[in-house]
Amino acid sequence: MKEFGPESIRNITFIGHGGSGKTSLSEILLFTAGETNRIGTISEGNTVSDYSPNEIEKQISISSSLLHLEWKNKKINIIDTPGYSDFIGDVKSAMKVADTAVMLLKAAEGVEVGSEMAGRFVDEFALPSAIIINKVDNEHSDFEATIQKAKDRLTSGATIVTFPIKQGINFDTVVDVTKMKAFQYGDAASKTINEIDIPADVKDQADAYRLELIEKVAETNEELMNKYFEEGNLSEADLEKGLTLGMLNRNFTPVFAVSATKGVGMNNFLDFVSSYFPSPLDRGGEEVELAEKKDKVSVKPDPNGEPVMFIFKTISEQHVGELSLFKVYSGTVSPGLDLMNENNNKSERLSQLSILNGHSRKEVSSLCAGDLGAVVKLKDTHTNNTLASKNFGVVISPIKFPDPVIRAAILPKAKGDEDKIATGLHTLHEEDPSFSVQFDPEISQTVVAGQGELQLALAVKRLKERYKVDVDLIEPKIPFRETIKGRVDDVDFKHKKQSGGRGQYGHVHFKMEPLSRGTGFEFVNAIVGGVVPGRFIPAVEKGIIETMSKGVISGNKVVDVRVTLHFGSYHDVDSDEMSFKIAASQCFRKAFNECKPCLLEPIYEIEVIVPDEYMGDVMGDISSRRGKILGMDSDGLYQIIKANVPLAELHKYSSQLRSLTQGRGSHKAKFSFYEEVPKEVEQKVIDEYNKAREEENK
Repeated sequence: MKEFGPESIRNITFIGHGGSGKTSLSEILLFTAGETNRIGTISEGNTVSDYSPNEIEKQISISSSLLHLEWKNKKINIIDTPGYSDFIGDVKSAMKVADTAVMLLKAAEGVEVGSEMAGRFVDEFALPSAIIINKVDNEHSDFEATIQKAKDRLTSGATIVTFPIKQGINFDTVVDVTKMKAFQYGDAASKTINEIDIPADVKDQADAYRLELIEKVAETNEELMNKYFEEGNLSEADLEKGLTLGMLNRNFTPVFAVSATKGVGMNNFLDFVSSYFPSPLDRGGEEVELAEKKDKVSVKPDPNGEPVMFIFKTISEQHVGELSLFKVYSGTVSPGLDLMNENNNKSERLSQLSILNGHSRKEVSSLCAGDLGAVVKLKDTHTNNTLASKNFGVVISPIKFPDPVIRAAILPKAKGDEDKIATGLHTLHEEDPSFSVQFDPEISQTVVAGQGELQLALAVKRLKERYKVDVDLIEPKIPFRETIKGRVDDVDFKHKKQSGGRGQYGHVHFKMEPLSRGTGFEFVNAIVGGVVPGRFIPAVEKGIIETMSKGVISGNKVVDVRVTLHFGSYHDVDSDEMSFKIAASQCFRKAFNECKPCLLEPIYEIEVIVPDEYMGDVMGDISSRRGKILGMDSDGLYQIIKANVPLAELHKYSSQLRSLTQGRGSHKAKFSFYEEVPKEVEQKVIDEYNKAREEENK
């Protein structure tokens, strides 16, 4: 492929609800542009984008794919993203490096939950956007209704560029209002198109859409608005200038009617992309931080500038190793180039560079500013890292991956697999940072977290396929806390052991009282007169702290207590640090049980976004989970419910929320505070702990 400058590159990402046809559209576009010589299908498992065994088996996109084609001397990079919310991490990483987000809607179903979610990301990244209404050949297609839903629920800037003459199974012709011509498509495999005059029965409709387009373009800036008012129209040159400007300003979103399976509307879409979609040069560069000073500077897409590239995705392939997908923000990169990883201050030498179409790679000698590509075998560089010239140390702001909404603990089926499991989980996190892994020492479990049950289930499947290890996912233990509500002024314990030779002797008196929530632990040494020698005081404190870490009534950490050592005794020969440590531990247990011990549980603050019609059901469900509603806000057609809910009641909540809201509800959760648990819950936890100890002691 020839070399392209930033002005000739178009970076687009296909986004939208699962099943809207993103992969099928990518497939027909590659064929239309001559990049492939056959049209693959999802049902046959031979598409360019969905090439992994799991994608072929499940017939859905699980990971985003990088594709490219050439059209009218422009290089169009396409990132085909998954539509299921479990894999939204890939959608966000694609939006980070795209210059235009192209939303796919189904002509019959209109705006679905995945479309709304992706639409929120378009706003978050402030990306120029376009809308493709796909499956116009569906017998229930309603192009006009879908346009109206898009205007109401996605963007008021949605403006028709191509529309169908006939919908349903006879859909084969679109009217292009930028060219004011109709285009009749033959069989997809034949690539035949006839340009014809707009039929008389839709001419008025075409004129109306043309007028709407011109008015929308005129709104993009004052100069065009004045021209339109003075002349009542815009010249072709003004219209062309205004189309790109309108997309950049985000007040114009072109809408296209297509059928990906029949190949109708492809050429019109590609013509518009190559002519009017913003290039990296049009977008004007990226604001970044200087690595040392943290000052903000702008990096322009200048092929002659200092090299700066950003890793937006990592793919692990068995026979290749790690493949890092990147965008060049400045300069030109080529194999052998030495760059600094500004996130960890390590040097990297670029090896083989490629451009991708799914898993097929084509080596290139260089890639310039604005382009997307892949590099193999980077040593210390991962997703979200910036590689830059040693003369121009900058850091590109990282992709903010969504917080996890579901957690599960890993339970190995066989002993001795721990290292393989750890390696496998680390690789899965590298490939999809929205899937996280953490060993929690407090509950002694490896906890994985992510965006949904399907994502976690696939992680388990990949562990088995790639690393030959079997694991189960179980509900993680809850990190309860133990504390006290009462106080005692004097409790003592004497540790005395005599078994021939030197014995053991330690004697302590404690006062114990509760502290305010969140204070932690306070140890007070109130010994006077040396009744407990100073050299043994640290051992007393150590004995208390060790006991607190293991808990007294339920095996959970003790918090928010003050222990005062105020009296004791020692033996000149038999006393030692261990004796006082044991005495302190036992005295603490004794005092703790006399101070009205109780359990605390972690409370999470959740924010649930739901359409109006599901609000009652969702609030009822929150109450049934011992939740307390904190308040509500509205956001357009959605209600935002804020509530405090115990972590113990949130297991698989994301799945229940999707079920209650037909997939249209979403939530995020973060730890807020600890609160006393109800007595019946406390007793259940204590009973389970005691039962487990009995089992261990058998």
